[in-house]
Amino acid sequence: MTANNMDLTGQIALVTGASRGIGAAIAELLAQHGAHVLISSRKIADCEQVAAQLRHQGLKADAMACHIGDMDHIANLFAAIKEQYGRLDILVNNAATNPYFGPILDTDLGAFQKTVDVNIRGYFLMSQQAAKMMADQGGGAIVNVASVNGVNPGPLQGIYSISKAAVIAMTQAFAKECAGMGVRVNALLPGFTNTKFASALVNNPVIREEALKHIPMQRIAEPNEMAGAVLYLVSPMASYTTGVALNVDGGYLLG
Repeated sequence: MTANNMDLTGQIALVTGASRGIGAAIAELLAQHGAHVLISSRKIADCEQVAAQLRHQGLKADAMACHIGDMDHIANLFAAIKEQYGRLDILVNNAATNPYFGPILDTDLGAFQKTVDVNIRGYFLMSQQAAKMMADQGGGAIVNVASVNGVNPGPLQGIYSISKAAVIAMTQAFAKECAGMGVRVNALLPGFTNTKFASALVNNPVIREEALKHIPMQRIAEPNEMAGAVLYLVSPMASYTTGVALNVDGGYLLG
């Protein structure tokens, strides 16, 4: 393998939830390796801020707002991508929600529905739209950001953990059916990562210290430590890799 096996020049890459945290780190690394990155999240101003920072580095990036919990937003997003760019080579499903932290028996219908709409239905529809476009153009790569909670449910994170387990199964289902179309589909399973999304856990000293007891590397990850795994999964280096759930967790799932 040579260095150009990580070259994404000429490829269009859509990263959802890319206005901060893991999504922003992934978008930056893909852009640094030549991809034209579409920064997507609910608020266009937040997307544009990240896109502008990348363009300031001489990289290719545009902002495209989309709430993946809204089916019309997804349809409009892909229509715009097709019209403006004519193709999509990479999709990173990273946008997610976790509106409820507490006992699973107390989960209300609103929190349940919001989690399912974004983390399951949203990922499914995004993957469906992207895979169709990729199949028509001869191939592409999708990475679904799941979680170690999809394998080992997090305490007081019942419905979130359930949704991430569904993302892992969804990844495998899409991978099996889309492989013959040249579309590879893999999942990233981040461990405990220092993001705003996880701030309620990271900033709670009791939860933080308890979590560190179960992480062999004895530290919390930074967002950029997730980006390298995604770069591998979407690059030619992973040309024979599909249906994988790659945990990047400091050894947490080793038990």
